Amino acid sequence: MTDQMVSVSVVLVHTEAVALAQFVKRVGWSEMRVNAIDDQEACDIRAAIQSLRTALSEAGFAPR
Repeated sequence: MTDQMVSVSVVLVHTEAVALAQFVKRVGWSEMRVNAIDDQEACDIRAAIQSLRTALSEAGFAPR
């Protein structure tokens, strides 16, 4: 199976965007790994969360 790029659009209210930015900042490997079927899926989750962090940051939601 080849990876294909996927674009996802979401509309959030301000408080949801702030909360989501805080969550993706704080979530760690252990939470990702325990919710994945194996290490590869956990790595994929981590990469997707990093993309989400970047998108939120570019939209002005980059918590310290």
